[in-house]
Amino acid sequence: MTHHEDSDAAPQAAYELARRVLETGDHAGLPFAVVHKRAGLALVYHADGRLAGASRVLLGLTAGDLAAAGVGERTKNGTLRRSDLTTPAGRFESEPGRNLDGEPVVWIDYDSALAIHRLRHGATRTQRALQLASAKVGDKRASAGCVVVPEAFYDRVIGPVLGRGRGMVYVMPEHSSWRDMWRGLGGLSP
Repeated sequence: MTHHEDSDAAPQAAYELARRVLETGDHAGLPFAVVHKRAGLALVYHADGRLAGASRVLLGLTAGDLAAAGVGERTKNGTLRRSDLTTPAGRFESEPGRNLDGEPVVWIDYDSALAIHRLRHGATRTQRALQLASAKVGDKRASAGCVVVPEAFYDRVIGPVLGRGRGMVYVMPEHSSWRDMWRGLGGLSP
């Protein structure tokens, strides 16, 4: 285990989903992450199932489990609407890449402009850093939809584990059970 922030606070459901992913082999032998939206936490696993680390994360400002149609294009144009600011739930094949500013990211869903990235510099950085450090789940709603992690966590866990090749990212729903969402998907149903 390399970096293990906040893993004791991670809800049991996230560990249950990770265990199920490993039991079924749904991750196809790739490294993977489980993002627990209700708790504002991410667990990252090596391909062999070893926990690489866990951290608090920031998520989309607007609650919801679906990506709005056209959100990727509106992101590129800078014309996002409040309803676009969700972190959609689902099972995603991730890949490393760069955003429009050339910053390294892990694309969760490139077409929807959904990525895992480090906390960025800018006017909101101080406030977002406080929100990341907070244990209050309500403080985790701060991004345009991406999963935002502390810089040190990105550098020590995300980059080395998910930033070197393909992976899987499981974003747990906030309006239903993960068991309901993944029933019949890759053998994940209980």
